[in-house]
Amino acid sequence: MARLKPIAIFLLQSVVVGLAAAFVAVLIRPELLPGDDTRGASAPAASYADAVDISAPAVANVYTRKLAAGSSIDAAGTANRAQISSGIGSAVVIDPQGYLVTNFHVVAGATEIRVQMADGRIATPQVVGYDAETDLAVLKVDLGQLPAIPLGLSSELRIGDVVLAIGNPYGLTKTVTQGIVSATGRGLLGLMTFENFIQTDAAINEGNSGGALINSAGELVGINTAVLAQDAGTEGISFAIPVDLVRGVVADIKQHGRVIRGWVGLEPDELTRAESDALGLDPNVGITLTRVIENGPAAEAGLVQGDVVLAIDGEPIRSRQQALLLVAAMSPGEQVEITAARGGERFFVQLAVAERPPQ
Repeated sequence: MARLKPIAIFLLQSVVVGLAAAFVAVLIRPELLPGDDTRGASAPAASYADAVDISAPAVANVYTRKLAAGSSIDAAGTANRAQISSGIGSAVVIDPQGYLVTNFHVVAGATEIRVQMADGRIATPQVVGYDAETDLAVLKVDLGQLPAIPLGLSSELRIGDVVLAIGNPYGLTKTVTQGIVSATGRGLLGLMTFENFIQTDAAINEGNSGGALINSAGELVGINTAVLAQDAGTEGISFAIPVDLVRGVVADIKQHGRVIRGWVGLEPDELTRAESDALGLDPNVGITLTRVIENGPAAEAGLVQGDVVLAIDGEPIRSRQQALLLVAAMSPGEQVEITAARGGERFFVQLAVAERPPQ
């Protein structure tokens, strides 16, 4: 037993020294670990191929023919070939029963519309309805069950999120471009009545209008609709209609053939800082009424031109666009309270929301 003790101590010391040496070697050269052959290898490149595979089958090409401005059709119902202009755009299948959404400006005034699906099939769609105030139109094709794009939530988008635009720019079918969300809730661009755009730097060109803006999971988050006027110093500023807005417009058009919105008969404008100061009002709250529609709900409630609207149902109003969107989201017949000011004095009016007339 006494003879074995020195041997055991020697073996233990050898094991400790060996483990310590191995630890130092791995610390300096981690690639020596079994199964870790990272020498010369780089991290795999990020890919959004799965997202494109999910969504691209639902993106279609739209081809239109329109009468050129000032053209006329003869008694036989035909027009001179020179009077016909061709257009291109994109559309997205949002219902497997054959419903597609696109931009209104893509199909507006078209004498002929053709839709080419991602699988190559071509159909003449029915225009179910449109909404010029959001630049959206709903089409229907009779091609059986179609691959519909999954719908995401544009309300969950954050600045910096990766997005992809899929469409038919310049007739180049199934084109995908990448960008990030640059801003959300963009308005006051003068492009349409109800603006709540997603701004992105994904390349959007002629033919992309009506196409899909998707997130990295392949879900639809917007319908590409416009770019900032192109010039030598402008690029990477594009806009999409958020899918949360698209949902409501499409549902109304499918159910009623039109979009039903609230209306109170006001035409507001922004209130300047000088005007706020002169009226003794908070410079960050309030819009001025440039017109009150005769016999409209606001006029019947006592509001007049020059009044300042401060709040609607208790929500402070900070911009014309905010007021338009807030009222439009209300249902006809709904009661609403408006906080206003006249000559610096505050007052309240109650009125019943009406249905917004066609614009």
